[in-house]
Amino acid sequence: MIILGVDPGSRITGYGVIQCQGRQQIYLGSGCIRTSSDDLPQRLQQIYAGLTEIITQYQPNEFAIERVFMAKNADSALKLGQARGAAIVAATCANLPVAEYSATQIKSAVVGTGRAQKTQVQHMIKQLLKLPAAPQADAADALGVAVCHFHTYQSLIAMGGKANSRTYGRYK
Repeated sequence: MIILGVDPGSRITGYGVIQCQGRQQIYLGSGCIRTSSDDLPQRLQQIYAGLTEIITQYQPNEFAIERVFMAKNADSALKLGQARGAAIVAATCANLPVAEYSATQIKSAVVGTGRAQKTQVQHMIKQLLKLPAAPQADAADALGVAVCHFHTYQSLIAMGGKANSRTYGRYK
C-alpha cells in the first residue's frame, strides 16, 4: 500500500509519500508545493496540478489529508478550506479514497501526544522513517498525516480482521 499524506495550505502545501509493507513504513518521498501567485484561483490550480503530478509519479492507493481547524482569522480558514478542496479534487480525479484526520489525531499517532510541537513531529518522522535529517516542517506534517493513516489502518486490522480504510476517517 502506498499512502500520500497532505498538509494543505494556500501558500505552501506539504506532501509525503510512504509505502507500507506489513507493519513497516518505507519513505518514498516528500516536499512542498509552493504557490507563486497572489491570485487565489491561480494558487489553487497550482496545488491541484502539483498533487496531480505527485499522484502520477508515486501511484498511491490511499490519500489522507489534515482536517480544517478553526483559525482565529476567518479569511485564512476559508483559504485553507479552498486549498484542501483543490487537493481533494486531485485525489478524487485519480479515484483515490480520501481520509481526513485532525491535527490532534496526527500528532498523537506520530509523537504520542496531541499537543506536540512542530519540531517534535519533525524529529519523530525522522526517527520513524529512518531519514538522515528532519524534513522541512510542512513535508514532515504531511508525512505525519500518512503515518497516522497507516496507524489507523493497522489498528482496524488488529480490531477486526481486514480493514476497510475507505470508510475510516473518510471525508464526508
